[in-house]
Parts: sequence; structure tokens; C-alpha cells
Amino acid sequence: MRGTFEEGLEYDSRLGAEGTFLNGVYEEGTIRYGEMAHGFPEKKQTMINVANGKKIILKLDNEIFSMQAGNILDYKRSINMREGVLKRSLIWQSPMGKQIRLETERLVCFQRRNLAAVSYKVTPLDFDGTIIVLSEIDGDTKYALGEKDPRIGSGLEGGSFFTIDAVVDSETAALFQRTKRTGITVACVVKGTIKTECSYTSDKYICRDRVGFEYKVTGQKGKAIEYTKFIVYEASEESCSSLMSYTLKVLEGAMERGYDGLAREQYEFLSDYWYRSDIEIKGDIALQQAIRFNLFHLLQSVGRDGKTNICAKGLTGEGYEGHYFWDTEMYIIPAFLYSSPGISRKLLEYRYGTLDKARERAREMSHKKGALFPWRTINGEECSGYFPAGTAQYHINAAIAHAIKKYMEATQDEEFLLSCGAEMLFETARLWADLGYFNACKDGRFCINCVTGPDEYTAIVNNNFYTNIMAKDNLEIAYNTAVWMKECHRPEYDRLAAKIGLEPEETELWKRAADNMYLPYSEKLGIHMQDDTFLDKKVWDFKNVPKENYPLLLHYHPLVIYRHQVCKQADVVLALFLLGHKFSQEQKRRDYEYYEKVTTHDSSLSASIFSIVANDIGYHEEAYDYFIKTARMDLDDYQGNTHHGVHTANMAGSWMCIVNGFAGMRVYDDILSFKPYIHPDWESYSFRIAYRGRLIQLTISSSETSYELLEGNELEITHRDKKYRLKDRLTLE
Repeated sequence: MRGTFEEGLEYDSRLGAEGTFLNGVYEEGTIRYGEMAHGFPEKKQTMINVANGKKIILKLDNEIFSMQAGNILDYKRSINMREGVLKRSLIWQSPMGKQIRLETERLVCFQRRNLAAVSYKVTPLDFDGTIIVLSEIDGDTKYALGEKDPRIGSGLEGGSFFTIDAVVDSETAALFQRTKRTGITVACVVKGTIKTECSYTSDKYICRDRVGFEYKVTGQKGKAIEYTKFIVYEASEESCSSLMSYTLKVLEGAMERGYDGLAREQYEFLSDYWYRSDIEIKGDIALQQAIRFNLFHLLQSVGRDGKTNICAKGLTGEGYEGHYFWDTEMYIIPAFLYSSPGISRKLLEYRYGTLDKARERAREMSHKKGALFPWRTINGEECSGYFPAGTAQYHINAAIAHAIKKYMEATQDEEFLLSCGAEMLFETARLWADLGYFNACKDGRFCINCVTGPDEYTAIVNNNFYTNIMAKDNLEIAYNTAVWMKECHRPEYDRLAAKIGLEPEETELWKRAADNMYLPYSEKLGIHMQDDTFLDKKVWDFKNVPKENYPLLLHYHPLVIYRHQVCKQADVVLALFLLGHKFSQEQKRRDYEYYEKVTTHDSSLSASIFSIVANDIGYHEEAYDYFIKTARMDLDDYQGNTHHGVHTANMAGSWMCIVNGFAGMRVYDDILSFKPYIHPDWESYSFRIAYRGRLIQLTISSSETSYELLEGNELEITHRDKKYRLKDRLTLE
């Protein structure tokens, strides 16, 4: 639920729009191309705004309460991230001079699926008179359309839902709407209770796409009217009666607990989350606020059921049409992996659930074997309508393989690897083996042509360095997993090989391709080339391009951008972080310095990676500057588009900046290592890491670093390249 008021708000681009979103609920539309070609996705998928169940309209006689009318005499609004509650208190004077105190609280339950609750309390301060509370479900939803910004998406003209049923009785109101194309039925069902010393009457109404209750209270000065509203959503292809039965059970449980009971459940859930996830920064209030805001938003938006993922904008807006990207594997999973590894597993299970569709996509793209995961999707099918900076980004496969590798390093969850992970590793490796070839013109090295790396300002290139080195890693992981399964779990390997038709010579091909992977390098400059031709291009004229022309994608045709040396985001630099043990510090510095000069950071995924690598190579002030841009991107709206939704990958990147950047955490060769640094402006910072059944707390100050083993058995760690045995507490300079 977007943070709009219960009474609603007239749409204003400065103030945002109404929005209630259910993860995985989407509508399809037709992608219109000027020229169609084989393999172009034909259907777009768009996360849709469902019925607004939180709506409460307040009337004082004939005056309607609105934050945009009358006078606000006192006001406070806050999101309490420890409690998980949105609060508002105010004193409002109507245009006719009547004063009320309004106190509202709202929560969306973490533990009870698709349940929300509103506590609404109004007190007349200086008058007696009729007070009307209208509590409704508003199914007349609106959608964002374009704004000529590709980051928003094309929207769905003409709406997505039609109402198939509306029900209201003395206690319950329900609205059932069905998507026009995907056939998903969404039920919104509410119950409410009113408490007041004043007399009142109640009535019910159904009006087109709206249904609700009207409470008419004979208000008395100083006497409060308290209304509590419980809201349940459910979406499926089942009948309205089945959905109604489910939602009524949820509502019954909610009514038994009451608003206060739900608030206690919320607090208890978040207490455990913050115990494991909190990052404390002493000495910098702005960054402390930002990091907690980001971690809270990630938890609100992430799918935890193995069937849904996390949108690029979370569940906070319609930006990027609610699509899931590689953001999940490269940014979101690491942020949860070392605090709530079960969530990371569920995100990987979502990918496994779409594996058959990834296989179908590979065949559509003329690959006889393997799976090609979609660049943009909700249901597992590719829905990216612009292939140069979309479906050409084959590195999504390597991102998923890398996430599986990191998950296994951190959890040693062999059951997951045997049941899901190995199959994804094998199918992604097969795709690379089919996509690349041993190029005689490059001394028989394994080359991968016509792909786009993470840098979306450089498209359709041969041998993108990041793609090649990550494909190499993918192939190695798959090969090593196959060897391990043959040695330790032969029956499971045989069953999987039979299932997917894996031939013995395929795994040997993976090893040969990995061992001979071509990685472009400039001996003259001493840097890794982003691709075969990147250094042949003219450097973008950064000095003479006005600031208002950034981001470049909104002001220049893609071909203009593609002809230049200019990066939208970290590309080679991202590889320096993910596979840092494969590069010397001197090599990292040369690569970082070159690409830092030609990167615009027009992507929200960029600043965090540059911060991490800058810390790694000792450029701590640059790292700090990039961290600030990362941590407060949405709170301070650095990119000017937070009203379309927050930037979840960037939010996860702020966690990475602290843990991987300033604390220097890495896991290489089964060793957990740290190289802590503290910025002079901070007194200290601390966080906790879940690793292989242990929970470790780190506290870093200017004089020392302490490691405390809170849960689990002792283990070996590395601190500044020296090995130590952590048994209880370890304090080092």
C-alpha cells in the first residue's frame, strides 16, 4: 500500500498516486513493434493497481475532510520501522471553522498473508454535530501511462479489471474483480468495527465499482469515534465463493486478535528481523536513517513464498511495470543471504519454478539445449520489448548461477542444490556452451558474440568482459557441481542427467570452455577492455554536455550513445567486486580509474558497486561519496523518479556498501574474511552476519574491530589477511 492518505488524494505528480499492489498479480497486453521479428516477445506483463481497500472518507455535516482544504493546525506523520506501523496525527480546522483531532494508524501484516488493518480515531474538539464515516473498497483503479520515460513502462490503456461481483452485508463488504486477459480474480474483503459513546446509525451501499459502509454519528464535543478496519486480499483463478471462504477465515482471525494484537505480532516479527539485519552507524544520523529505511522497504516488497520475486521498484509503484530483473540475484539475495537466508532460498525457488519457461525461451532463441532466463518478467516469460538493452543481456543466466554459488557458500544447503540448484546450474551452463564457440581467430579461445553486458549504454557487442568472466564462473560452478554429485550423490546425479538428457561429454565441454574463455585485455593501457571494440570508440564529451541532459537515455537516441565510450553503470567494475580474488590490487585500480571516468551512473545499480570497489582499492573518500548517493537515493530523490517507486537493488546495495565495502567482507575458498575500514566521521558501526549456522556480530571503531560469536560453533575467519579462530569474542586492532 502506497503511503497515501486513507481519505485519498487528488492525483498530483508531486504528491504521488494511489496504489495497492499484490506481488505476482499482473495483466498482459500486446507489445506493438514497428517491425516484428522472430523471437520478439509478443506479450507485455504489467503489475496492476488493485482495489483500494483502505479508503475512509470523513464528513463533518456537509464538509468533507481533506488535507488540501481548510487549515492544518497541528500535524505529525511517521513510519515506525521498528513497529511496522504508519502513523498520522493532526488537528484540522474545516473551511467553516470546525476543529477535529484525527489519529490514524495503518499496518500491512508480515505474518498474515495479504492482511492489512487501519485504526481510525476522530474527535470533535469544538462542536456537536453529524459526523459521517464512509468506509469503502474503491475498485476504480488508475494506472500510470508512460510519461515518455522507458523506466516507467507503457502502461495498460483502458484499465485491466472488470468487476464480476460485489457483496455487502451488516459486517462484511467484498469486491471481486477479474483481469481481462490473464484471468486472475482479485478479492478485496473488509470488516470494520466502530466504538463510540455517541449514538450512530449504519448503512451499506454498492455503487458500480465501489462498495462499503456509512456510519452516521451524532457527534459530541470531546467524545472520540474509533473505527477499526480489517482488509484482506486474495488472488487466484478460483471462484468467488472459494476466495470469499479464504478471506473470511483470515478476517475471523484478525478480528479475534484485534488491531492491538496484530500490532504486537508485527512488532515481534520485526524484532527478530532487526536483531539479525540491523546495521548501526554511530555518528551519522542521516545515513543511519537511510540504511534502516532501505532494509525495511526490502522486507516489505520481497516475495517469501517461492512463487513470487521482488520487483525493481518493489511494491511501491508502477515503475518498470513491476518486473523482476537480475537485481534479485546480484543485489537483493546477498542482502538477505547473511541475515535471512530462508528468503534468499525462496527467491531462488522462484527461478526454479520458471525453469521450463526458460528452456522454452532458449529454444525460441535457437539454442538446442539449456535454459535462457528472461531479462524482464513476472510470470517467467520474457517480456522485454527492446532487445539491445534487454534480452541481449544473457548475463542474467550467470547472475542466477552466481547467486546459487553464494547461497551454497553461506548455507551449505545440499538439499537445495540437489533438488533445485544443480538443475539450474546445468541448464545455464548448457546455454553458454551453445552460445559461444572456440574462435580460431583468437587462438582457439572461447568467445561469446552479440550480447549486452550490464552497461546498457553499450549494446550488442562481442566478448563483453563481464559476461565472459561470469559465464566462465557459471561453467566452472556447473562442472564442479557435476563432479561432486557423481562422487557423493551418484543416484541423484543419474536421475537429473536422465531427466534433462545430459551427456557425459557436455560437462567436459563446460570445463574446456571455462579454461579457454576469452577475456579482452588492452596491453597498451593495462586494463580489461569492456568488449572487443569499446576502446575504439570516441569518448563521450562529458565537459560540454549539460547536466540537465542526464540521464542520457532520456535525451539521446540509443545509436548516439552506443557510438561512444560512455557507461551507464558498473560493468567491468562489477566483475572486480564479484570475482575480486581473480585480480591483483594494481589491476583493480587501473580498471577502476579508467571506467570511473566514463561512467555516468544513470542507473541506480551503479553507485553501490563503485563504492565497494573504491573501498577495496583504498579510495575511501570516493567510496564514502558513492555510499551517500546509494543510501539516500530514495529519501532524497536523487534521480527524480522515486514517485514511480523506490529503487530496491540500490537499497540492497546500501547494505553491500557497508558489509562488502567498508567492512570488506568476502567469502572465497570457504573462508569468511574481512578488511574493515571506518570513515573518520563515524564513531563506530556494527552489524550481524549469518554464516553456516553461525551468527557473528562485528563492531568496528577507529581503534579496534570486535567479532562476537552469538550463535553456532567456532569457525575460522580472516581479518586483514591473517587467520584467526573465532570461539567466543575476538578483538583486533
